[in-house]
Amino acid sequence: MKIVMAIIKPFKLEEVRDALTGIGVHGLTVTEVKGYGRQKGHTEIYRGAEYAVSFLPKLKIEVAVSADQVSKVVEAITASAKTGQIGDGKIFVLPIEHAVRIRTGETDADAL
Repeated sequence: MKIVMAIIKPFKLEEVRDALTGIGVHGLTVTEVKGYGRQKGHTEIYRGAEYAVSFLPKLKIEVAVSADQVSKVVEAITASAKTGQIGDGKIFVLPIEHAVRIRTGETDADAL
């Protein structure tokens, strides 16, 4: 079992969700986050004054999947979140040691 965590641009959420649904992934968690990578933010002009925006709004998507689904999930997220511009995001894959579905008590792969 793995957690696929992706940091993406906010306007790409629907495309990513549709792509994941299309490959059979029906559950995900979305969190609004702020951060920066290599681009280190940008500047904006507001009422004639220039401001440095060092933390950019992003979305963090987390999907728990079986190990054999990881490559399909990563490919789906990559294809649907890519704009070709700087700041498209990152994908991380982390192991899950144990999972429990609270309602039924199912564990591990059955809980996904």
